[in-house]
Amino acid sequence: MSGSVRVLVTGAGGQVGLDVMDVLAGVVPPGGDGAFEPDGRPVGDNEFDVLGLTHDDLDVGDAVATRRAVAVCQPDVIVHLAAYTAVDRAESDAETCFRVNGGGTAALSEAAREFGAHLVTVSTDYVFDGEKAGAYVEDDVPSPINVYGASKLAGELACRPEDTVVRTSWVMGVRGRSVVKVIAQRARSGETVRFVTDQTGTVTLAADLARALVCVVRERPGGVWHVANPPATTWFDVAAFVGATLGRPEGFAVPILTEDLSPPPAARRPRRSDLSTLKWASHGWGALPDWHDGVRRLVHALEAPA
Repeated sequence: MSGSVRVLVTGAGGQVGLDVMDVLAGVVPPGGDGAFEPDGRPVGDNEFDVLGLTHDDLDVGDAVATRRAVAVCQPDVIVHLAAYTAVDRAESDAETCFRVNGGGTAALSEAAREFGAHLVTVSTDYVFDGEKAGAYVEDDVPSPINVYGASKLAGELACRPEDTVVRTSWVMGVRGRSVVKVIAQRARSGETVRFVTDQTGTVTLAADLARALVCVVRERPGGVWHVANPPATTWFDVAAFVGATLGRPEGFAVPILTEDLSPPPAARRPRRSDLSTLKWASHGWGALPDWHDGVRRLVHALEAPA
């Protein structure tokens, strides 16, 4: 492994974590695009020496255990993907949510400082309140409207300027729980689905995000970056596209408003939280594929035999 970049991945058993582990090993994840290389460089043999830790291996909310893990691994780069992601449950479980998302990120940033590693942590569009007329850029002032978003912002604020914060949104992949999986199952069973038209955001394919994170691991730019598959869309449009991809008629997806959801979700969602990725593109990294291409790949991967 001489010359390899040593990478510690937290949350390695999660939806994005599994894809990141694949990509760092030079493997295209399910639903991925092998031709997508935003920095124009394939992953080399033995380029990365990777240790992936699942939640069973490490509770990042335990600061002592987190420091110990970094001390033992001595990584060059930490890719922090472990998170409390149950947005609605967080409203009644704020202490745990903040312990993991805020405290866990703070502990990793401190450990990265102590042991000379670069921290890459993944945050969310939910740090914004959704009141902006257009897409959010990295310098917009966060103002979360739910506990989950506030906890992720706490993690961001705990980071040092030299750490890299990657904000992303509406993440969906082949492995793990995904809204697209539910939509596809309903499409195959002949049911219809109801999705909102008044929440606008940006889709992110887990496999594409994983490949984009390789750019960050290599360059370690620091600061805040938005990464998502353009352009902005709504959940209704995503559902309708999945239905069309699977040959369902136009009425498969029924448009509704957030106020029509029954029961209403415990956590408020931003009305508009789409992320501008102009900073990413202007840096010279290739833009992520259009979300239609990504969702099509995802649906076809879900349909493929195991």
